[in-house]
Amino acid sequence: FFWEQDLKIALDEQAKKLSQITFHEKLGTVADKVERVAKLARWLVTERIVSSPLPQAGGAGGGPLPSTSQSSPSAHPTPNPSRLREGNLADEAERAARLCKADLVTGMVGEFPELQGIMGGYYARAQGESDAVANAIRDHYKPVGQGDDVPTAPVTVAVSLADKLDTIAGFYLIGEKPTGSKDPFAVRRAALGALRIIIDNRLRISLKAVMDITASVAEIDSVLPTLVQDTDLLRKIKDAVTSSKTAWIQYANPFSWLLWLDDRLSEYSVIPHKDMPAADLVLTTKVTDELLLDLVEFHADRLKVQQREAGVRHDLIDAVFAAQNQTGAGEDDLVRLLARVKALQAFVATDEGVNLLAGYKRAANILKQAESSSPSTSDGEGDRSAKPSGGGAPPSVADATATSPSQVDGEELALLTALDTAEPKAAAAVDAEDFEGAMAALASLRAPIDAFFEGVMVNDPDTAKRAFRLGLLARFRDAVHRVADFSKIEG
Repeated sequence: FFWEQDLKIALDEQAKKLSQITFHEKLGTVADKVERVAKLARWLVTERIVSSPLPQAGGAGGGPLPSTSQSSPSAHPTPNPSRLREGNLADEAERAARLCKADLVTGMVGEFPELQGIMGGYYARAQGESDAVANAIRDHYKPVGQGDDVPTAPVTVAVSLADKLDTIAGFYLIGEKPTGSKDPFAVRRAALGALRIIIDNRLRISLKAVMDITASVAEIDSVLPTLVQDTDLLRKIKDAVTSSKTAWIQYANPFSWLLWLDDRLSEYSVIPHKDMPAADLVLTTKVTDELLLDLVEFHADRLKVQQREAGVRHDLIDAVFAAQNQTGAGEDDLVRLLARVKALQAFVATDEGVNLLAGYKRAANILKQAESSSPSTSDGEGDRSAKPSGGGAPPSVADATATSPSQVDGEELALLTALDTAEPKAAAAVDAEDFEGAMAALASLRAPIDAFFEGVMVNDPDTAKRAFRLGLLARFRDAVHRVADFSKIEG
């Protein structure tokens, strides 16, 4: 009965009823969420974060829905004449996203809520949608739990990931992030699902960048209505903001989109907050660097939980998250991050890794003392330390390599030569994502750093010598940080 009754109404019409269901009072209706997910799903495809075929196959989401008997075909709506061409990935992702929640208002799901998504997939296929769209509607809630299949079909991946990212960013944006054991909106579950989709499909994605865009899209829904009360005008402005490639670029900067929006409002002869200059309007945005850092750290914590069963140490994940990526920012590409972690875990289990870690920590302690305001420093070895002459503050580590190599001792020259060789090798290996090679380059520094500490007094009374030696340690520390932040490693 429900099957026949539901099929009399096209999913497009069912989806319109979602505007009557509140998703959250600060995040709008389910229809608003669907709008955001549709834009994000398209963006994931147009930015080639999700492509066809995906880098790695396997898992769930690839097979078509089985055919269903239709006892009364004449009662069913005519298939959509604008049905999308199979294989148009961006259009199919957006189409699937716009229909993915439509079955929530059907009679079948109203009676059997556990069939949400599943029935939407059946109805979509019966009403003429492509298999890719129908399968994406069916599977977009996946993975629900730890043992659930992870979608791998590109359209499904785009919609499922967009749905979960919107949930995470939206609730963080309005201050409803999980605390302690409380997680009323299942944000942690959404994050674990998003991580599994990204990792299993090897999606190359910057967490900070994608959360920036996701949160900004959510903010359009929460900020714009406070600026514009006219419903028709609000829709026009939303469409103008989100349909422009320029606007999407602006979203990469969490502050500039409001300035851009201010220009658009002027085009419609609307002046939000008449007494508020544009500069003050920008300050109303909630998508701050602090929020984005909070979101990245939240995902890092979820990643530790997820990887614990695989035997990955949490401190190594912290060490790699703190390392620089190819742009000089913190590493937040999960595929690259886990490759680094795997190489680092193998490296720190070797004698070279253990000894290099000990040398790093000793160097870091000396530099920390030298970079403080105290005029007196120590390298941790009392009989090899000396107070700097002149009673002033230690020389700047930034100026510490001014001394000519011809004036240095044997251990200094050996470490300098090793750094000149290892630094470019490690950097090139990291850029090529050859993290085993990067670890091997760092391993070549083990003997020179051990010999340096054995034969050299870092805090020499001679200012120039002290500065040069501190500079060598700073170069050593920075070379290691290019691969991982060893200060985060326990032991």
